[in-house]
Amino acid sequence: MKFQILLISFCLFVFLSKNTSAQYWQQEADYIINVDIDVKKHQMEVDQEILYTNHSPDTLDQVFFHLFFNAFQPNSMMDVRSRTIADPDKRVSDRISLLDPNEIGFHEIKSMSIDGKECSVEVQNTIAEVQLPNAILPGQTVSFKLTYLSQIPVQIRRSGRDNKEGISYSMTQWYVKLCEYDHMGWHANPYVGREFHGIWGDYEVNINIDSDFIVGAGGTLTNPKKLRQKIKGNKVKYNPRGKKATWSYEAKNVIDFAWAADPEYVHLKETAYDGTIVNYIYQPSEKTDENWKALHPYMDASLKFMNERYGKYQYPSYTFIQGGDGGMEYPLITLITGERTLESLIGVSIHEWMHSWYQMMLATNESLYSWMDEGFTSFGSSEVLNHLRSIDLMEGDVQDNPIFNSMVRYGSFAMSGMEESLNTHSDHYSSNAAYGVGSYVKGAVYLKQLEYIIGQESFGKGLKRYFNEWKFKHPSPNDFIRVMEKTSKMELDWYNQYFVNSTKFIDLAIDSVYGDQNSTTIEIGKYGEMPIPVDLFIETNTQGTIVYHIPITLTRAIKEEKLFEASYIVGNDWPWTHPTYLATIDLPIDEIKSIVIDPTGRMADVSLENNVYPPIEIEEEIIEKEK
Repeated sequence: MKFQILLISFCLFVFLSKNTSAQYWQQEADYIINVDIDVKKHQMEVDQEILYTNHSPDTLDQVFFHLFFNAFQPNSMMDVRSRTIADPDKRVSDRISLLDPNEIGFHEIKSMSIDGKECSVEVQNTIAEVQLPNAILPGQTVSFKLTYLSQIPVQIRRSGRDNKEGISYSMTQWYVKLCEYDHMGWHANPYVGREFHGIWGDYEVNINIDSDFIVGAGGTLTNPKKLRQKIKGNKVKYNPRGKKATWSYEAKNVIDFAWAADPEYVHLKETAYDGTIVNYIYQPSEKTDENWKALHPYMDASLKFMNERYGKYQYPSYTFIQGGDGGMEYPLITLITGERTLESLIGVSIHEWMHSWYQMMLATNESLYSWMDEGFTSFGSSEVLNHLRSIDLMEGDVQDNPIFNSMVRYGSFAMSGMEESLNTHSDHYSSNAAYGVGSYVKGAVYLKQLEYIIGQESFGKGLKRYFNEWKFKHPSPNDFIRVMEKTSKMELDWYNQYFVNSTKFIDLAIDSVYGDQNSTTIEIGKYGEMPIPVDLFIETNTQGTIVYHIPITLTRAIKEEKLFEASYIVGNDWPWTHPTYLATIDLPIDEIKSIVIDPTGRMADVSLENNVYPPIEIEEEIIEKEK
């Protein structure tokens, strides 16, 4: 009997282990897309197959598809949202509402089947709701086959034809795409022009278009001989036979596929220091030619820094292509407007390529956690630009904290009353300003402030570990902070509770400094609700700099970081419940020259003027630094 009980217990343990929600899984969707473009009607006929593998423990009796082009119709959700939000995106505004029938976008599904059986399809704006004749079982792979007619809209947001710089086709979020299903369920979010969530898979895409067009795509061209591709130096030329040509591409283990086409494109092909093929495709003119030809050395140096700092780029190529409405990232490709100064072109190119780390290779649910992509990317691109200055590739001063301006901007917005918590779904922010500052600015601040909390060395190791452990998965905020906890040996769940899940902020102040000939006491007040460890930099008259580090109870550890040649004192923990803290040092009061809370500017205190002593002398210094 005892043996039987042990056997039953063991079997139960194995069953629970295999079925626990902690076990990671992700879906897989492999695409074969054949598209024929009618450049006169700006329409395309598409024949598409998707091999969908259900790696989840759930039985699926319905699926959902994105129909992105349907957003570009009067009275669509994107149209109404743009016209009614408090601060509309000027690129969209009321433009969708003014589209004529031959300018709108649409996807008209002609047929859809699963393993040869017809599906029931109901279209709700930009989502197709599909009832399945047979459920998809856990572990099962099924074949969806679709045929549909699409009209390519006039370019308004990201995708479309004839953008403001005259690029014929910017083909992003252009095909009927399966929605993501994960441990949180379906993510069938209607498209209103913001972020997305994609399924990993392999793509085979065949684009049939008039032979005078040059195509660039996020993948590897598999039929260069049929297109009569010739490469002379770094210039790539094509001379296909016939009225139409088919451009065939493949992309492995990606979450999306994008491309662009124009008859006037010039294609330059370079090889980066590590063998990565880098393509530059643009429409030549006096506004583009010189700067696009000069771009590669900057991107090569940027790639080397990004590989060393954030993790190794995993794909064989990357393409910078002129198109779209600003800058927008996709796997192995970015579409950027090209008529820019060289400095602007470098900046946008770095930012979009940086997305390859925090969206294309890590692929968080960008709709739900936009700050983990946009914010982390903004953080990284600021560091990369600073690096280019440090090696004299770009002009400008090298900054000790390249995120400092973001710190100031976040602090100002936090005090405006418009801030919303970072866990707000990107589609549902009340204003574009709140979305922009939260996703791009506060997301970058999140990382820099975390570096302040755990120290530079632990932070650097944590960034690489995060990438290596979670690449080609879909990490969540908890996954990221757990990596940082393991690396730093600190407890950090409180950090996400305050800085992600709420709009509580940091506001510390040096309230008073008093003492005698034996000791000096510094009284620090906490006027914001968010706790944080504190570095006090005390400049003395005769004994140099002293760093007085104040840990907080919540971390259960002490930061090990010494940035400067200074004496280092660790004080008692500051409990989050206590509004004040007294730091006492064995120095006479007249030995104290100045005191500053975090002069590195890595702590996002919303009010810097009360972080110094004496207040007037140092305040002018900090204000000048902000400028």
